[in-house]
Amino acid sequence: MKTSNLTKDQLKTLAGHVTRLSQLLTRDRDRLPAAYLKDAGLRDAYRTYFLPPNAKKIEIPLSELALAPGLLGAKDALRVLDLGSGPGTALIGVLEYFARQVQRPSLHCTAVDQVQENLAAAEELFAAERTAQGVPASLRTIRSTIEDTLRIVAGPFDLIILSNVLNELFAREGRRIEKRLVVLEEYLTRLLADNGACIIIEPALRETARDLLLIRDGLLRQGFTIYAPCLCHAPCPALENPKDWCHEDTPWDPPAVIEEIDALTGLRKDSLKFSYLTVRKDGRSLSGLYDENAFRVVSEPLITKGKTEYFLCNARGRRLVVRLDKDVTPVNEIYGSLQRGDVVRLAGAIDEEKRYKIVKETGVTMGLQRN
Repeated sequence: MKTSNLTKDQLKTLAGHVTRLSQLLTRDRDRLPAAYLKDAGLRDAYRTYFLPPNAKKIEIPLSELALAPGLLGAKDALRVLDLGSGPGTALIGVLEYFARQVQRPSLHCTAVDQVQENLAAAEELFAAERTAQGVPASLRTIRSTIEDTLRIVAGPFDLIILSNVLNELFAREGRRIEKRLVVLEEYLTRLLADNGACIIIEPALRETARDLLLIRDGLLRQGFTIYAPCLCHAPCPALENPKDWCHEDTPWDPPAVIEEIDALTGLRKDSLKFSYLTVRKDGRSLSGLYDENAFRVVSEPLITKGKTEYFLCNARGRRLVVRLDKDVTPVNEIYGSLQRGDVVRLAGAIDEEKRYKIVKETGVTMGLQRN
């Protein structure tokens, strides 16, 4: 296993804070303070253990936006607003993403958070990352609640980000979905550029992910477009069953300190688990790049004796797809290596009403692969 340069005592102390924060973010969410990163121990835990994978998550929706010509790479400069920025996690991910691109627009970023310690950390981390990556970028920080920011900030912004913050709005109040939709509609209407995008990232927990699906349907009713991940613009089929929800689970190679903390705590950060929406108001969507035979993989492989199944989703709904082992052929061989989040095309699958069946002649090709 890789090793960090922390002493055993430092690692033990840090692991304790990570355990405490992990419990507050999952099992004890009702006890999570609104400004929990004011706690120095929790702040250290977040910066060391939670920030690196959280920064990485935004690269997936950014890479999907880049698939449509003229959305990200066509501008010389991009204005980016990060709401509830924490220590600038999502903005670090934005810098890392554009550092790998051939065309690098100048990034004019604004971070909004109600905790001054977070904004100070954001300035420090952003400056270090900008220097390390050589990306032309600037950062303005504003201390404010998300609800009050509309009175302070002027748009338009090409990119608005809400990363792991929407679920905290009105969390202990009634009608939380309606209230979140009101806030989002104001931001999208007043501050998002006509050809801009809003990326919302949330935890992969069932409650938070299903809340995000309710937000998704509400935004559709208000006339906004879900650019990604959905290839479906009807009400979300995952909401039909209270046990279903939609989330990502993407492989990731963690740094040494995270592996050491995992070994001490029993936690696991070997993949990126999250839910997300990319929202636009110009009608453009990822589904426009694919035909009706394209599906998003929305489950892990379900492998039982003699067959492999997945749940796939597109405009026709959320359906189970099965391939018997005896029907593996060169034209459908890739089916067995699909991962959650891939976009795949099926040519000649048999529609059995409750499921699709892949037979020897069915062609399976990749439309978008995560790795």
